[in-house]
Amino acid sequence: MTNTQSHSATSMFVPAPGAAPLWRMVASQASMEVRIMLRNGEQILLTLVIPVLLLVGFSTTSVLGTGPGARVEFLTPGILALAVMSTAFTGQAIGTGFERRYGVLKRLGATPLPRFGLLAAKTLAILGIELIQIGVLCVTAFLLGWTPSGGITGLCYAAALVLLATAAFSSLALLLAGTLRAEATLAAANLVYVLLLGLGGVILPVHRFPASAQPLLELLPITALTEGLRAALGNGGTSFLTSLGVLGAWGLLGSLLASRFFRWE
Repeated sequence: MTNTQSHSATSMFVPAPGAAPLWRMVASQASMEVRIMLRNGEQILLTLVIPVLLLVGFSTTSVLGTGPGARVEFLTPGILALAVMSTAFTGQAIGTGFERRYGVLKRLGATPLPRFGLLAAKTLAILGIELIQIGVLCVTAFLLGWTPSGGITGLCYAAALVLLATAAFSSLALLLAGTLRAEATLAAANLVYVLLLGLGGVILPVHRFPASAQPLLELLPITALTEGLRAALGNGGTSFLTSLGVLGAWGLLGSLLASRFFRWE
């Protein structure tokens, strides 16, 4: 009797060392990544404050000429595209660059979480932040009088564009962070952010630039996402399919280059 009780008690408290299931490790890492981004004041400024200020400021003033129709109808798809880029490209490039510099990626490599799991967790965290951004921006735009007219089909097209753009921007961010020093990544990511904000059709229509430059500007990923969202949430048109093609090409190119040149240490 004593032996049976002793055996039962031992079985109850025997440790079971080993890694947790992959899905649980990925979910835990993604949750931590979201908390880190939401606690970072610079990330909040980049991903939420600046897009909201641009949307409200340019929608309620006539500083910029956005063409016929309400300014908020033109600006909202562009600001949504800017928010996606700020999280998937700028924020991720800077964060990953400094994680690589301080050896965080190297130490994560010594944990049971595989590299695929780490990348999956970062992707989930980015999608989580984007959902928050899109929610805040859409509520702000509705309060300003935005009335999207694409219906359920337009929303499905917009979701597809955002997912494809996230993949493209993320691959480019990892390429930048995995090949340059952290300080250079910080400077380059912010420079690209400012340039694409001005040239990507976010707040200024692409047709207002010189005719010789327009074909090149339309090949930028931010321009493709902006024009695609305007087509999906607004008046339709064929630019949606063109945008999918451009974003798919950027995603494929960025993934190939990032997988070839990204250095973990």
